[in-house]
Amino acid sequence: MSEFTEAMAQLAAGVAVVTVRDGRDDLGVTVSALMSVSLEPPLLLVSLASGGYLNEVLLRQDRWAASLLSSGQAAIASRFATAGRPSARLLLAGTPHHRGTHSGALVVEGGVAALEAETTNVVPAGDHTLFIATVLAVPYVEAALQPLVRLRSRYRPIGT
Repeated sequence: MSEFTEAMAQLAAGVAVVTVRDGRDDLGVTVSALMSVSLEPPLLLVSLASGGYLNEVLLRQDRWAASLLSSGQAAIASRFATAGRPSARLLLAGTPHHRGTHSGALVVEGGVAALEAETTNVVPAGDHTLFIATVLAVPYVEAALQPLVRLRSRYRPIGT
């Protein structure tokens, strides 16, 4: 692990699953590089590896969803982080979810919050692409739940 990677692993980050509907298929990936950019208008940024298939799909599909996972959803995060993963519908089999009304993307239930967004700006950044998006809807917020975070290359509930 490079010194830069090691240094960044010391910073706790929330864990989310970003999903998009691509025709008849559903795709998704686990991310920890998701952040609020602006409150007015509400803007969101997600950073994806430029070589990934989801990155390619988001370059042609503007609407997507981000499900901010709760501390009990580490298994979901792991499923969506696995290389060569199947369709998001298969990854969510047996997990409560619904289709977002604005994006058509799968929204994982049971997290701390979910957002639907529409990309308004795409910025190449080294080996990643930054997708800046307008928030279209917030399907739910569950402030009583604890978020799942990534710290030192592991998923952890807050306080551990």
